Amino acid sequence: MTILTAKETIISEKVSLDDRNPVVASAEFALKETDLVQVNDEGVLSAAQYIHGRLRTEGYTPHTWRTHPMHLAPPAPYAPGDVRTRSTLDWLFLVAALNFSFWSPHEGTAARYAVEWRAGWGSDERAVWTGYWSLVAALNRALEEGIPITDPAFYKSETRCPDSLLAHVFRAAPQSTEGIPLLPERIAIMREVGYILCAGFNGSYQGLIDKFHTRYGKDRTALQLVQMVTDTFPSFRDEIWLEGRQVVFWKRAQILTAETWAAFYPEPASPPAAHPLFPHGIAQLTMFADYRVPQILHHLRLLTYPPSLAALLKAHAAVPHGSREEVSVRAASIIAVERVCAAIKAQGNAVEGISSVLVDFYLWDLAKRVEEGERLEGFEAEETLPAHRTRSIWY
Repeated sequence: MTILTAKETIISEKVSLDDRNPVVASAEFALKETDLVQVNDEGVLSAAQYIHGRLRTEGYTPHTWRTHPMHLAPPAPYAPGDVRTRSTLDWLFLVAALNFSFWSPHEGTAARYAVEWRAGWGSDERAVWTGYWSLVAALNRALEEGIPITDPAFYKSETRCPDSLLAHVFRAAPQSTEGIPLLPERIAIMREVGYILCAGFNGSYQGLIDKFHTRYGKDRTALQLVQMVTDTFPSFRDEIWLEGRQVVFWKRAQILTAETWAAFYPEPASPPAAHPLFPHGIAQLTMFADYRVPQILHHLRLLTYPPSLAALLKAHAAVPHGSREEVSVRAASIIAVERVCAAIKAQGNAVEGISSVLVDFYLWDLAKRVEEGERLEGFEAEETLPAHRTRSIWY
């Protein structure tokens, strides 16, 4: 992977004001062009009803993000001058920058990469975290140990924060036989984004947010922040070329924006008000095309895989980045969640903040519960196939 420096990065001022996310158009094109995975229209309707019901029953709303004990929740309401706001934003940014490739060939065993830390902030209980949560646990553990790991000025510096210290930050639990995947790539990304934040945004994601506000004013949109992030940071440019056309997925740029939205979502008890960062909400954003959500989408009969792809997944074969199979799975996932969200809205009386982002948040949590053995009560699901194994920095 080639990492560019800030001097080699051109920050584009061109942001489409079209309401339609280019990720959707890319997904539609890629789904048709690859002609492999199919979106099951009947499955969309049944899954939409099931998901909407579960959201209601479980009280799952945009506020749910703040309730996870591992998340670093900022002060509410949004206070841009508060040091805790700045530190939370820097935490959000680094988590999103490194949020990729946690699948393990040792999945389901104690040998897979894991991090031992607390069960959450303020808890005395110890826990062993795997997958995405291993990243969060590693960063939280470092902060608790007094390592300013989320400070861009710190992690960009090879003197203050040498590679050996980063290896220590991401050290595995004693029983693990593997380290965190793609550690050299993660270190390179930390150097890149840290340098750019310090060179152009006062050394913080807060500085980027401030510039976002200045550039786009009161009519700013979540999609504009996504575009700004992908224009600014090469390692967030989740893009490929397919049959002579650029296809954009922008998984980590969208999840950074979405988690920023969720972290600062107005409290339920507060008077109704526009979001302090995104006054127009995040309806423009799509789901985040990774490997875990497609797995649950297939389980919910939203996606139909041809026998050749199912056999590939069952064999735990590598699925190269940019391959027809990988692009088709990701594109179909985006379109499927768009249709589910539309179907939920068509039912009327939708839950608070319903969007493709909220549906993705819920499906990711559900996928983890299914992985741990939960069964979908009252729903006829497909067999759970292994997730596609693509080793990549993009998701």
